[in-house]
Amino acid sequence: MNEVALEVFRMGHLPITGEAIALSLIEVAGSQTFGDAVWNEIFHPVGRRLVECVDAVLRIGGPSIGADEMVSLARSAGKPVYLSTTEIDSATI
Repeated sequence: MNEVALEVFRMGHLPITGEAIALSLIEVAGSQTFGDAVWNEIFHPVGRRLVECVDAVLRIGGPSIGADEMVSLARSAGKPVYLSTTEIDSATI
């Protein structure tokens, strides 16, 4: 995911992954294991809130209920959803 984010950055965009935000919060909040109450309180809610703030969503990787939810939220909000970096235009910076 971070390698693809770097590619998107080099195209002139500012990629943001929900994991980059959520995992640091989860650690500070004291999560002990994947899927515990603290993890559930923060992980997917960060992604949902993030979709509200971004211009588009890039869906990569394999099966993921959470990623599919982010795609659905983005589409419902009328935001573009890309399935490959080749679909993204380079930004003029």
